[in-house]
Amino acid sequence: MQMQRNYYANCRRVLFENYARVFCGAGSGGVVTRGMEQVLSNLSPLVMGFVVAVAIFAGMIKGMVGFAMPTVLMAGLSTVLSPDLALAGLILPTLLSNLWQALRQGLGAALASLVRFRAFLIAGGVVMALAAQLVPVLPPSAMFLIIGPLITLYAASMLLGRGLRAGTGLRGEAGMGALAGFLGGISGIWGPPTVAMLVARNTEKTEQIRVQGVIYGLGSVLLLVSHFGSGVLRAETLPLSLALVPPALLGVLIGFRLQDRLDHDMFRKVTLWVLLVAGLNLIRRGVLLM
Repeated sequence: MQMQRNYYANCRRVLFENYARVFCGAGSGGVVTRGMEQVLSNLSPLVMGFVVAVAIFAGMIKGMVGFAMPTVLMAGLSTVLSPDLALAGLILPTLLSNLWQALRQGLGAALASLVRFRAFLIAGGVVMALAAQLVPVLPPSAMFLIIGPLITLYAASMLLGRGLRAGTGLRGEAGMGALAGFLGGISGIWGPPTVAMLVARNTEKTEQIRVQGVIYGLGSVLLLVSHFGSGVLRAETLPLSLALVPPALLGVLIGFRLQDRLDHDMFRKVTLWVLLVAGLNLIRRGVLLM
């Protein structure tokens, strides 16, 4: 516990002294720093420790199976933070982990995947930019009740061995892209529709992992830009997202290393059980907030 206190004391000092100057200019002074510090300073050490643990766990899953980081982050963080703050927190860790994943086989392979799945990307990008503007006006219960059932349905269907069906043509690919973009815009979660589309196209495993990185990476860039515009990611919430980057990337590194040592199917099954419980919990919270 003392190590956690020391870590976050240093983290707050560095973030609030340096990033305020970077994003707000040298002349902003103490007023901007106090505003940026407000979000994290209101979190207890216990909550901070839980947030870091969620980020590491989400990174491990990302490193192991190539997806589900924003799903796990949103489900975990929203148990102790408001939905819009949880969404802001996941944006930068998701962006950097996806770029890492997309470029593991080099830039050429990533560009080839970009061209192959262009219909999915174009449809998803347009819808995501529009859906992101709904976040400030959506009540918290609506966000929980939109995300929760989808997470639950996805996890339950995969555990039952049924998976999700998706169209294999350009129209089906664009439709899944639009669905993924809508979910990504309001919650930062667009993994399940993407995985369903790739599985339906019988994508080879190595390419599937890379394509997920490319698709999620581009979506993460658009999510970042969209929520600067929507006000979800701003001076007060940016430090939280920055603070989650190191533990999330540490988790990704651990996940990469465990991928060659642990049984992939068993780890994925455990992950799906965790997502199922998280989805049910989001539904519970949404009902309580109605």
